[in-house]
Amino acid sequence: QVQLVESGGGLVQAGGSLRLSCAASGSIFSINAMGWYRQAPGKQRELVALITTGGNTIYADSVKGRFTISRDNAKNTVYLQMSSLKPEDTDVYFCAADIRTTRDIGVPWNRYWGQGTQVTVSS
Repeated sequence: QVQLVESGGGLVQAGGSLRLSCAASGSIFSINAMGWYRQAPGKQRELVALITTGGNTIYADSVKGRFTISRDNAKNTVYLQMSSLKPEDTDVYFCAADIRTTRDIGVPWNRYWGQGTQVTVSS
């Protein structure tokens, strides 16, 4: 059993900052990429930022220069530092991780999701 637990969401004024955290726990052998996605009601979930085990990162164009993704491999935790927040950043944010629960490298990575955390930016 693998769990991803997010924290750090909330209400903030435009221009403010929030830091999201997501800790993976359970029967984890190894973690590949970790990332953050967001989803508004009635819309598709979209990638916000992704980070590999080696620290390479990918960002959505809408958050480049404002958001920073990082990870602590020893803690199986991924972070999203969000700055200069805008009302259009209001969404439910989900963390994701590609995880193997076995040392068998022939087994594909499985994508696990957190439960989501609400971020609301007021104007």
